[in-house]
Amino acid sequence: MHTREEKMQAFGRLLDVLDELREKCPWDHKQTNESLRPNTIEETYELCDALVKDDVNNICKELGDVLLHVCFYAKIGSEKEQFDIADVCNRLCDKLIFRHPHVYGDAVANSAGDVVKTWEQIKLKEKDGNKTVLSGVPDALPALIKAYRIQDKARNVGFDWDKKEDVWDKVREELAELETELNRGDEEKSTEEFGDFLFSLINAGRLYHLNPENALEHTNQKFIRRFNYVEGQALGQGRHLSEMTLSEMDQLWQEAKEKLG
Repeated sequence: MHTREEKMQAFGRLLDVLDELREKCPWDHKQTNESLRPNTIEETYELCDALVKDDVNNICKELGDVLLHVCFYAKIGSEKEQFDIADVCNRLCDKLIFRHPHVYGDAVANSAGDVVKTWEQIKLKEKDGNKTVLSGVPDALPALIKAYRIQDKARNVGFDWDKKEDVWDKVREELAELETELNRGDEEKSTEEFGDFLFSLINAGRLYHLNPENALEHTNQKFIRRFNYVEGQALGQGRHLSEMTLSEMDQLWQEAKEKLG
């Protein structure tokens, strides 16, 4: 691993390279906050993909891409005389110190749970903090992640189940309401109740310390592995999946489960 001096030197090198590209490269020179934003979203998802796959080489690569975007936005801010990378770093450090009084102050926290209990209260005390508990949840978050964050923030101020086991009554209640509307054929009501059912399931996952985003992505990857196996076996027989019966595909699916897990 590199020394602190080498790390600072590498970061300075990145800033120097970015300065030169911004000046001399036509593409870099024309970029704006708005033009970079879609690429930032893409780079963030690529990093998340590498993290899910625990691909160390790609994690390192994608972290670099995300870091480039952070520095690029700071560079644009500097050109507009709004802020620069030093402001970004200093504001982050100030926030971290303020939010960790058990490290930088007299507060006591013996566990991660103790820290979380006061997290929202600390953020509300910040000079530029969120005005309400839920205002810190970005509107642009994907719905599944947003639901989890909403529930987690509500929990941090005491709005939660007394006993986690009680959540299953709510899950069953929402499922019954969904089935009722589906049987009635009311699409609008069914959509609403389906959302309520999903929200209750996400709540259950949170209460049992199961991250729904990670759990669903794990299932996505498992399905992809198994489905690719089924398709590969079919092609090996000179057949397309559309030419197979459901029974034949299910047999291959069971093979995939046994071989791939």
